[in-house]
Amino acid sequence: MRLLAILLACVLNGDSLSAQIARPNILWITSEDNGPHLGCYGDSYAQTPSLDRLAAKGMIYLNVWSVAPVCAPARTALISGLYPNSTGSEHMRSMVKLPAHIKMFPQYLREAGYYCSNNSKEDYNLEKPGQVWDDSSNKAHWKNRKPGQPFFAVFNHTVTHESQIRKRPHELKHDPAKVRLPRFHPDAPEIRQDWAQYHDKMTEMDALAGANLRELEEAGLAEETIVFYFGDHGPGMPRCKRWPYNSGLHVPLIIYAPKKFRHLIPEYSAGGENKRLISFVDFAPTVLTIAGIKLPAWMQGVPLNARALEYLYGLRGRMDERYDLVRTVRDKRYVYVRNYMPHKIYGQHIAYMFETPTTRVWQRTYLLGQGQPEQFAFWEKKPMEELYDLENDPDEVHNLTRSPQHQKALARMRDALRQHTLRIRDIGFLPEGEIHSRSTNSTPYEIAQDKSKYPLERILAAAEWAASTNSASPAAFLRDDDSAVRFWGVMGLLIRGVKSGPELERALRDPSPFIRITAAETLRRSEPLVELSSADAHGVYVALWALNALDGFPERFDLTAPTSRFSPRVQEYVPRLLESLRK
Repeated sequence: MRLLAILLACVLNGDSLSAQIARPNILWITSEDNGPHLGCYGDSYAQTPSLDRLAAKGMIYLNVWSVAPVCAPARTALISGLYPNSTGSEHMRSMVKLPAHIKMFPQYLREAGYYCSNNSKEDYNLEKPGQVWDDSSNKAHWKNRKPGQPFFAVFNHTVTHESQIRKRPHELKHDPAKVRLPRFHPDAPEIRQDWAQYHDKMTEMDALAGANLRELEEAGLAEETIVFYFGDHGPGMPRCKRWPYNSGLHVPLIIYAPKKFRHLIPEYSAGGENKRLISFVDFAPTVLTIAGIKLPAWMQGVPLNARALEYLYGLRGRMDERYDLVRTVRDKRYVYVRNYMPHKIYGQHIAYMFETPTTRVWQRTYLLGQGQPEQFAFWEKKPMEELYDLENDPDEVHNLTRSPQHQKALARMRDALRQHTLRIRDIGFLPEGEIHSRSTNSTPYEIAQDKSKYPLERILAAAEWAASTNSASPAAFLRDDDSAVRFWGVMGLLIRGVKSGPELERALRDPSPFIRITAAETLRRSEPLVELSSADAHGVYVALWALNALDGFPERFDLTAPTSRFSPRVQEYVPRLLESLRK
């Protein structure tokens, strides 16, 4: 009779029997701006007892990448199961639409009967396609679901965020004399203070995660719930956060599965370690698979029960007010970095990053010529390619691209990245403004998939030529019908330091403002840049590109701040650049 009653209730509620009695709850505990600096990952300096206990009965994953080394695009990959550079959402605090047929993964969970709560950060670079969460607020909680309803709940802890590791005054709990400094950072008291404070904040975060876990146990739900703990990208220190090295993308992941649900987590071993490569785009399909939901065909990630990955991929686009374009790939040993704008230094002046004492002290030691050679690179122009051996160089300071014995690995990684770029239809090779203008009445994802509207093969060929030592003429690129191909043709002249020529004069009259700006920067002519720097007249993305170009001129400019209101997510970046140009 009881079984009959359950069946009847399922029919009346529109839920399957398996949904009522066999689906696990799923809890995500997330933290911001931290790598795997936990005791369970072998860090003897760490004090993280709660997560260490979770790892002792769960499993830790050693090779997890967040796709992007900064929060908004990283969270965009999590919520969508898509690479941000395939949806036009790679740039910090951008906002683009998804096609009508694509949903954010909690929507599928809600349709299947799950109660979905998010406490509380979203920070997606994608517009939400309808209601995503049952509750997304600082009061959101799995306790607010209907009796017996399975839940997917997120608790996000911000105490480890970049802003907190530099907050003063702070009484250190970790001894700064004992902290391990990465080889790219010079040894200075302020830098030791920041790293020690980072570890203090990790301990505070661990206590908050412990409270989440105790609450679950006290409710009698620990054996009904699969728990994920992970960070959203690497530490909030310069050259970690914002940089798609392993130092900026490598995050901890601990999964605990109760005995009754361990069959849902492949290769699960209580207290064990797993070396499989996992990307943030894999989290959405993994959760849907755990919940017994059929995966949509458009998802680019793969669930844990799928074939093991051979490579992971990362990216860097606009970071706050500064533009760049970097793509990375790693396997279990090597990290390959492709810099498409090598004329820009690593350590561009990002106002928010320079609030951290480490950034200022590091730059000062460089200007004074102090420290070791591997600590100078951050303040200099980038090489076009980088290759690092994580087994022998975990801090990624010895570039192996010129090493004869590493040429096969270099070629293999280079090809893997190129194939990935073409496979996902990476739309990040468009200037940011063109991502938006080309997708009017459509979406960037749909434009990228249409080869007639986005000839990626030609654009990529131009970008690869631009960021190379290839001496071939760019004439064909500069005459191409597609503005993005012409853009990379002019960019190649800028990267090569060409100062004059008829092709640049023609580019000054190109219909595309991004080409005109790049040509003016190459010719060292400030007048066109000043004119195009008006966000009121030309829009925020043209203004950002022009102001970035002007910032490379030795003279200072007193420009007018915009009066128009733009997206609240990006409008703060123009004033930051204007302030930089006045100094």
